[in-house]
Amino acid sequence: MKYIYFDAKAGLSGDMILGALLDLGVSRAKFKTHMAKLGLPVNIQIRDVERSHLRGLKVDVLAKGKTSPARKWKDIESFIKKTPFPKSVKAGGLAIFENLFKAEAKVHGCSFEETHLHEAGADDALIDVLGCVLLSEELEVSEFYASPLNVGEGWVKTSHGVLPVPPPAVAELLTGIPVYSAGPKAELVTPTGAAIARTLVKKFLPFPELTYEKVGAGAGSLDFPGFPNILRIFYGGTSWFAPDKKVYLVEATIDDSNPQILAGFMDLALERGALDVFLTPVVMKKNRLATKLTLIAELDKMEDLIAAVFRETSSIGVRYYPVERRALQRKIKTVRLLGEDIGIKISSLEGKDINIQPEFSDCLRLARKKGVPVKEILRLAIQEYSKKG
Repeated sequence: MKYIYFDAKAGLSGDMILGALLDLGVSRAKFKTHMAKLGLPVNIQIRDVERSHLRGLKVDVLAKGKTSPARKWKDIESFIKKTPFPKSVKAGGLAIFENLFKAEAKVHGCSFEETHLHEAGADDALIDVLGCVLLSEELEVSEFYASPLNVGEGWVKTSHGVLPVPPPAVAELLTGIPVYSAGPKAELVTPTGAAIARTLVKKFLPFPELTYEKVGAGAGSLDFPGFPNILRIFYGGTSWFAPDKKVYLVEATIDDSNPQILAGFMDLALERGALDVFLTPVVMKKNRLATKLTLIAELDKMEDLIAAVFRETSSIGVRYYPVERRALQRKIKTVRLLGEDIGIKISSLEGKDINIQPEFSDCLRLARKKGVPVKEILRLAIQEYSKKG
């Protein structure tokens, strides 16, 4: 299976995603043939363009007649279910539009069923969404990743009038996703692009260590001087993608907290997605004994964990900085021992198992149940795994 990494320094939109996916080598004629099956009154144009002297593929969906009507959820749902596409493509398209409708309903204060989409529910949006899912299946993509999203700045004209960037529905869709503003005064992340990212992207992280086979470039509609309005996507095998190598270290030095509170916070931090958490005794200024709380977290979990530090402990400030890490490939197998399942953690380097360790909590539970030393259960678990191996 394959991965895709969206390098969204110039934002994200449906047509940019389509262009970038097609630029990976999918047949343009085949794509047009599939889209023609939808029976929409549109023409699809695919061409190479330049954006600030960089090449990209531009996909334009042009209406043959009057503009598309505003559509409610029941209209979109009925249309997608009647398409001749595979069930997985229909499910992906419905999931993206469902997120769009939920965001619009919330910002406009109306029910999901009564919410209607104008631009985001038009014929070109249907092509963007269903085309994105269809091309992803054609390319055998199983995992999507993305950089933090550049949303742009300024104002944008919509059917609801002039709105600030990012528009309310886009801002709602991007809740919990790392975003920033840079470059031209324009809307860089569209509702369709935001909904696709919200639905498909597994993790948002700065450019990670990866090995890729191809790069696709999809062009946006506008050409900004000195700012390439291009979405690049990096495509390769999932085994070549290492999103966990760059993580963040979050630290707080605390001298006025009950140790029971800090002990309880460790469990909470792990539940919130910390990769690791530990406490270190330190001596602060004025020779005060204190505890240094250290968290290791991925970028998309960091803000939530920092907020938890402030809520749950007496800390009034934290430090954080990126760090690199190397991790062995890991898997868990089970063995049957004395009528119970025991997990075996296996770590591999270059395809060779180099660390084999029984899950201690499983062994401790069995040792107490059988009334034998836990070291004996650990030995027997390794022995049993060796027999299976």
